Amino acid sequence: MNNQHEVQLKRSLSLTLVTFYGIGTILGAGIYVLVGKVAGYAGMYTLLAFVLASILAGFSAFSYAELAVRYPRSAGEAIYVRHGLRSERLARVVGLLIVLVGAVSTATLLHGFVGYLNIFVQWPGWLVIVVLVLVMTAIVVWGIGQSVIIASLMTVVEISGLLLILWVARDSFALVPAKFSELVPGWDGGVWIGILSGAFIAFYAFIGFEDIVNVAEEVKSPEVNLPRAIIIALVVTTTFYILVSLVSILAMPTQQLAQSDAPLAMLYEHKTGMHPTVITLISLISVLNGALVQIIMASRVLYGMSRQGWLPHVLGNVHSVTHTPVTSTLVVGGVILLFALFLPLLSLAKLTSFITLTIFAMINLALLLLKLRGEPVAGFCVPLWVPVCGFICSSAFVLFQLSTYL
Repeated sequence: MNNQHEVQLKRSLSLTLVTFYGIGTILGAGIYVLVGKVAGYAGMYTLLAFVLASILAGFSAFSYAELAVRYPRSAGEAIYVRHGLRSERLARVVGLLIVLVGAVSTATLLHGFVGYLNIFVQWPGWLVIVVLVLVMTAIVVWGIGQSVIIASLMTVVEISGLLLILWVARDSFALVPAKFSELVPGWDGGVWIGILSGAFIAFYAFIGFEDIVNVAEEVKSPEVNLPRAIIIALVVTTTFYILVSLVSILAMPTQQLAQSDAPLAMLYEHKTGMHPTVITLISLISVLNGALVQIIMASRVLYGMSRQGWLPHVLGNVHSVTHTPVTSTLVVGGVILLFALFLPLLSLAKLTSFITLTIFAMINLALLLLKLRGEPVAGFCVPLWVPVCGFICSSAFVLFQLSTYL
């Protein structure tokens, strides 16, 4: 290991690679695992839950895009809070929360992997989780270029899996006119509590676009490519989520979807009458892709915070051969194991969404204050109402979720 000031991260990610990186982590982070859980809360209004979640994510995504132009550094969120809210202590808290989100999110995905793997073999879940964490940690240590290329290839597989689902369930689209009234809710308060609860879970499926900013120091021309990658990734994934959630609730009873840990595999089998071998394999790859990207993200946040002097220097060490933060990556792998082995799937997803929405509220507030102070930005810039709406919506969802536990 060389001194952390001598070895730097390598700028090897093009717009295409970083966009696939973002698409991969968003897709892998939810639709293959949680569409059934959302249906359990929202029922036939699952599509609306995903739409509300996409709007909520969209405000923050545009705020992230501008902040990525202002401060194209690893540990992005922590740096945004440091400059916007002018608090180093709060910046450290946010940075550690981001790492926590990455670890908890990866643990969620690993539980999803076990659920799909059980279709083939009944191996002990703890053993599968341990092996997966070790393998993925080793890949991330290997190198950022190699890691993102692998993630991009898995993203292509993810997209093909969703296209396959849309194809086998394509006849469901013909039911939209007849079922339209069932897809639009009235003003009954109980119905909307279910929709908002479903949207809170669905929001987890959109988590991932913010991971893009944490590889900023490894992206070519970050001031241009980061905002483009964030927006493209969110548009692509939102389109898939809307279409897949629609065919899912039209093709199968929502109660049946809610009971499955592998909902898309069950949908495939229901529509084709065949064993869901292909879609299950694709789902396994998709879930792994989301987990791999989360490990990359969390390790870069620890690295970036160390480089800012907010964490021990050892976490900022970059290996002279791989040009990766090895120590930070190993720490992240260990934290993931703790969460994955001791918390169930739905609890992990709820915890991830809650922490992420809290962070999004602070990020939007940071951008709002930067704008109000008149601090200029050269490049991508959003209107003032974007961070205002992002802050209000994120805060409202956090308060709503808190109220459900009181």
